[in-house]
Amino acid sequence: MTTTARLELIAATLAHLEAELQDPPALGALLGVTIPEDWPPGEYDRDAMVFFRDQLLTAGPEAAGWYGWYAVTLKANGTRDTLVASAGFFGPPEQGSVEIGYSVVPSARRQGFATEIVRALLARAFREPSVREVLAHTGDGNEASAGVLLACGFQRVCFDTDRDAARYRCDRATAHPL
Repeated sequence: MTTTARLELIAATLAHLEAELQDPPALGALLGVTIPEDWPPGEYDRDAMVFFRDQLLTAGPEAAGWYGWYAVTLKANGTRDTLVASAGFFGPPEQGSVEIGYSVVPSARRQGFATEIVRALLARAFREPSVREVLAHTGDGNEASAGVLLACGFQRVCFDTDRDAARYRCDRATAHPL
């Protein structure tokens, strides 16, 4: 678990993902939060949930934190409120690299949550000594996502034709973590 100024990020467990796949309100009960009507957000779809579940099934509970995270707003008293985003890594570090992704529900966009989430993920990644760089991809026309990455210290490095997306890179020297 990681806390920012307005959010709590909770590493997805097998129990979370099974609940989400079978009955999204059950996920809300497990997390102790409200699930918004526009859940799940963007590219965090059923395929992504299945991918994270399958990875945790294969790698075991110790891999939690290197896959999905749920971002939940906090009330003024510090208790959990509403699920606003999914984020995470595509797996543990490989050859010094990890890749992140994030998606905020439409009703919570343009409030700075994505920037908070990416900074928290950068801090998480760079606590691991073997991580030298964090990668991200975003569609060329997704100016909001590109803006988040640039604000967090990423630099655009190329256009990845295989993914039809711009590739961004951040290292310890350029990162703006929490």
